[in-house]
Amino acid sequence: MNQFKQQRERMVARDLAGRGIHDEAVLDAFRAVPREEFVAEDYAHLAYQDSPLPIENGQTISQPYIVALMTEALELKPDDRVLEIGTGSGYAAAILAEIAQDVYTIERHKTLADTARSRLKKLGYNNVHVLQGDGTLGWPEQAPFDAIVVTAGGPDVPQNLKQQLAIGGRLVIPVGKSLQTQELLRVRRVSENETIEEDLGAVRFVPLVGEQGWADESAILPSK
Repeated sequence: MNQFKQQRERMVARDLAGRGIHDEAVLDAFRAVPREEFVAEDYAHLAYQDSPLPIENGQTISQPYIVALMTEALELKPDDRVLEIGTGSGYAAAILAEIAQDVYTIERHKTLADTARSRLKKLGYNNVHVLQGDGTLGWPEQAPFDAIVVTAGGPDVPQNLKQQLAIGGRLVIPVGKSLQTQELLRVRRVSENETIEEDLGAVRFVPLVGEQGWADESAILPSK
C-alpha cells in the first residue's frame, strides 16, 4: 500500500502539477483516491502511469491528466452537486466526490454501473449515487446541477444536459463530428436562456451513445 502511495505522489507531482494542473483541491483528490482499486489486479502495477487502461465491457479508465484537466475545468466548490455522464470504473466519480458535496453518475453498461457502485461503496464514497441508463438524458429528478462532466464525445452538446445546469453552472464535454476531431468544451449557463462556450483544446474520447448522442459506437467510425 505504501508503494502505491509513493507512486500516487509521484504521479501528482510529475503528470498533474508538472503539466499545469494548479487547483489544490484537485491535486489533493488525486493524492487521496487509490487508482489501483479501480483497475483489474493484472493492471494494478500500471495504475500510476499517465495512460488509459482497459476495464470491463471493452471500455477504458481515462489517463489521470485528462481526468484532472476536466475536473479542474469544472471549477468545483465544496457544496456543489455534480452530474457525471459515463461512470466507467468509478475512478473519476471518486475524484469528484473528494471535492464536491454530492456526485450523481450515470453509466449505460449495467455491468460497469453495478461494479462501480459496489467499488465506491466499499471505499466509503457514500456521496456518490450511481444510475444505469442513458446519460445523454441526464438525471432530471436530481437537477439542477452546479457542474456536469461528460466522459465521452458527442456530436453536439445535449440540450437535456444544458437544461439541467443551474444558473452559473459549468458543463465540460468533448464534442466533435468524429473521433479524430473532438474539442473539449466548457459550457457556462449564465441565465435561463443563455450559455457561453469555451474551447479548452483538442481531445479524443470514446463516442457518447444515447438518445441525444450517437446512435451506436459504429456511427462515427469510417466505413470499410
